[in-house]
Amino acid sequence: MSPIDLSKFEQLKATGDLPSPRGVALHIIRLTQQDNVSFAEMARVIKADPAFVGRLFKASNGVNAVGRRPVASVQDALLVLGLPAVRNLALGFSLLSAYDHGSCPNFDYSGFWSTSLACGIATQVITSRTRAAMPEEAFCAGLLSRVGDLALATLFPGEYAQVLTGHAADRDRVLTELEQEAFSLNHADLAAAMLGDWGLPRIFVDAVLHHEDPDRSGFPEGSRPLLVTHTISLARHIGSICTAREAERSAMMARLFLLGSRLSLSADAITEICDKVVADWLEWSKLLNLKAEPLPSFEEMSKTPAQPPRMLGVPGGGHPPGKPHLRVLVVDDDATMRAMLRAVLEGHGYEVLEAKNGQQGLEVALDKQPHLMVVDWMMPEMDGITLTRALRKTRAGRGIYILILTSLEDDERLIEAFESGVDDFVSKPLKPRVLAARLTAGLRIISLHQEIEHDREDIRHFATELAITNRRLQEVALTDSLTGFPNRRYAMERIQQEWAAVLRSRRPMSCMVIDLDDFKRINDQYGHDVGDVFLRQTALALKRGLRAQDVIARTGGDEFLVICPDTTLDQALSVAERVRAAVAELLVKAGMLALKSSVSVGVAQRLPGMPDVHNLIKTADQGLYVAKEKGRNCVASVQPTR
Repeated sequence: MSPIDLSKFEQLKATGDLPSPRGVALHIIRLTQQDNVSFAEMARVIKADPAFVGRLFKASNGVNAVGRRPVASVQDALLVLGLPAVRNLALGFSLLSAYDHGSCPNFDYSGFWSTSLACGIATQVITSRTRAAMPEEAFCAGLLSRVGDLALATLFPGEYAQVLTGHAADRDRVLTELEQEAFSLNHADLAAAMLGDWGLPRIFVDAVLHHEDPDRSGFPEGSRPLLVTHTISLARHIGSICTAREAERSAMMARLFLLGSRLSLSADAITEICDKVVADWLEWSKLLNLKAEPLPSFEEMSKTPAQPPRMLGVPGGGHPPGKPHLRVLVVDDDATMRAMLRAVLEGHGYEVLEAKNGQQGLEVALDKQPHLMVVDWMMPEMDGITLTRALRKTRAGRGIYILILTSLEDDERLIEAFESGVDDFVSKPLKPRVLAARLTAGLRIISLHQEIEHDREDIRHFATELAITNRRLQEVALTDSLTGFPNRRYAMERIQQEWAAVLRSRRPMSCMVIDLDDFKRINDQYGHDVGDVFLRQTALALKRGLRAQDVIARTGGDEFLVICPDTTLDQALSVAERVRAAVAELLVKAGMLALKSSVSVGVAQRLPGMPDVHNLIKTADQGLYVAKEKGRNCVASVQPTR
């Protein structure tokens, strides 16, 4: 659960005013909590809500629909999506319908749901590409990632209106801080508590809690929880761009690519994802009666420079004399020095941004593009000279006026600083009047330019380089390079997630352990090149025999694990037999060779007495041993069937 005081959350629930699912959605959620609920019974309940039926068809026809006939019945939709995804869709759409208006005067209900819908679609599209989570379940997590805002507006309409007014008047204050002061809780904690209470998987609850500041989540670098958190963070930014005013969108593009690089997404991949999100968002908005307007392509928006504020002395600038509206980024690891510089700079009318080290300063500079930077020379991780060199290599960073703080007055070191791209320096201990004078000199230089060039191509290149590096690391960590299937690490993480979901929903779950027959003989007789071809083609046949909801991973040289959610033993045995037959029909062609292939499959279902996933896999492995003993090319289980 989130850091929210649980007793306080229970008190909020007891009021009956907390947003919650209603009607058919509530009935659906309760049915999924029962044992042995049939698809026919679930379909009967769903048909009572024609609006939800239409949304269900649209969702099921948008999932891996290539080469498959359109879904036209509720039961087919249930088979395609699975009960957990249907449950979450019912939850999200119920809240959207029931809370599309309210009594909080400063809360934009229509804008909230429009942004949230785009966020949900973006979360689904991103996870379809990254495989960080199940896309159908991820949609609901994205849709409800800011449900805490809606809850506060519903519970405390008058008080929350005042909080929103205060935040609009003072953007330097973080909204969660204002909420904490007013209600002793904030929207992030409340959203996580609500999603946890509704039974969403823990990985989504944690991601919603931390998505506004993923770096403070504490999740290990490269871990699945951090990937999902970054996914919702990126999706939320995409949703904000979709509903932003036209004049604001260009300024939001730099952050888009930086957030995308955290997920190893190249600039081209990000623009492709965003255009797909906008297309789906416009269609869904019509279905849900939400306001949505077409956007230019993200490729076009990424090349449109954001307009900087007019400078003092520039025609049409509009700023009062003596009040230059410039953004200054202060980069210093000493908090006291940052506070002093902020006081001096704000006293002279500058807008101040802060970074506590060089690496963070580089990111903020590329994101916010300040007009001036005051940088300490000596810092951990990246010193001021290294930071300057890095910025000067980017087109966006070339136009920033950089003033460095130093206690060194050695001529050779100062020459090094100027050769690295520093514009000026100020000696320590700092003299505020001298600093102000140096900045005024910088202002005269900046004022000669009517506009600062905001070319996003270098940012896109930077993001792409990061994405390529991160993607390679993730592929090594989670993907088998020969077959393209997920590897053992992914399989064990995924089966643990499915196990936890089964404990909550009490739905059936099975798995298969598949072994290629005589693979060692083929390797020994024909060599590893032929063996690799044999393995790749057999793996494709395995995939063709499985259902859309099944997850297959290569866990060893010639061994595969298949996870079968919402599947009984009898159903799993039927699928396993289809897989066996698909491989048996295969004729593997490798050069002049034509080789027959076969597999042995062990199948097991999770039973109430099983302590963990390892016991489930071991039981399936025992079935595999029986299949081998029977002569191979067959399916077996040590568990009794009906």
